[in-house]
Amino acid sequence: MDGKIVIEPISGKKQRAEFVDLGRDFAAREPHSVPQLRSEQLELVNPDKNPFFGHARAQLFVARRDGKAVGRISAHIDELALEMPSEQGFGPGTGMFGYFDAEDEAVAKALLDTAEAWLRAEGMTRVLGPISMSVWEEPGLLVSGQDHSPMIMMGHDPAHYRGWIEAAGYAPAKSLLTYHLDVQKEFPPIVQRIVKSGHRNERITVRQVDKSNWDRDAAIVLSILNDAWSGNWGFVPFTPEEVAYAGKKLKPIIFEPLNMIAEVDGEPVAFMLTFPDINRILKRINGKLFPFGWFHLLRWLRKPTNADMRVPLMGVKKQLHSSRLASQLAFMMISQIRENAATDFGAVRGEIGWILDDNQGMVAIADTIQSTVNREYIVFEKPLA
Repeated sequence: MDGKIVIEPISGKKQRAEFVDLGRDFAAREPHSVPQLRSEQLELVNPDKNPFFGHARAQLFVARRDGKAVGRISAHIDELALEMPSEQGFGPGTGMFGYFDAEDEAVAKALLDTAEAWLRAEGMTRVLGPISMSVWEEPGLLVSGQDHSPMIMMGHDPAHYRGWIEAAGYAPAKSLLTYHLDVQKEFPPIVQRIVKSGHRNERITVRQVDKSNWDRDAAIVLSILNDAWSGNWGFVPFTPEEVAYAGKKLKPIIFEPLNMIAEVDGEPVAFMLTFPDINRILKRINGKLFPFGWFHLLRWLRKPTNADMRVPLMGVKKQLHSSRLASQLAFMMISQIRENAATDFGAVRGEIGWILDDNQGMVAIADTIQSTVNREYIVFEKPLA
């Protein structure tokens, strides 16, 4: 055995399953990692199931040494990302790598070299990563916060991956932050005054989402998102197929008192989504539905109690950006959701994000409600000469 590293492109159901299971094996080595549902992970890399592939192409790779799988990576190109302005992160010639796991630095370099070669052959001149696989799924490498488990829909990586990626010629392109919030603690007086003022404004209505009309409200939320985030770094619009897919996937974890839509003069202009942290139960069942995991998961989904909460998405229509009304709507929604989470669900801890480190408006809101940064993710970049 000479220890030679061989990188194999993979395709097909059986090899995709190996790719997913290899990632699960790597995750199991990390004390604070949370095993996700295998069926969901398989679906994300299946071109027949994930609508992301309706505007993207990808190649998965597995690294082997002496016949043993020792790493994995994806190389992928999002056609919609190529159409975005370059100053927003993507743009013409920008491909991505993701699903990065490696046994050691030699394997890491071989995997990155292979992904870069594939992207270069596809005409790409720059690479961003890790982004696994859509920017709306798990963007960035965790570089701080490894001492506690991630919340729902957030990645978890060992600290040494950063050094291996930077040694391969990558530099930070953007930082994504999450913020810890004490849900039981009332907001500062200034926030309470802003919220009370908003309630006196007859033009403003803040309502819970209506789960009996979830398809309608999901479409409203994602329409606002496409508008509100359209100028942000890394933005790629949701397609109608992705809107329908996301709505279906999110419905089981939608609890009406935790999700709000704000209207001004009857027009929906802002939203805030909050999810109970399903990772707590996934850790308990080790990410497996059988033989008894499904029972514990379904029981938890009926009414999560003492659950941590995550605010993964919020947005205000662009026409209101930089206005006092925008921040007022945000404070009104987050204040009502905080109260409902604490009283109805017994929540103690919340997490807001991810938030771009240079998104001054959102950072200001996070600071004003006295939340603190608890995790940082970095998206790296490298020119493909």
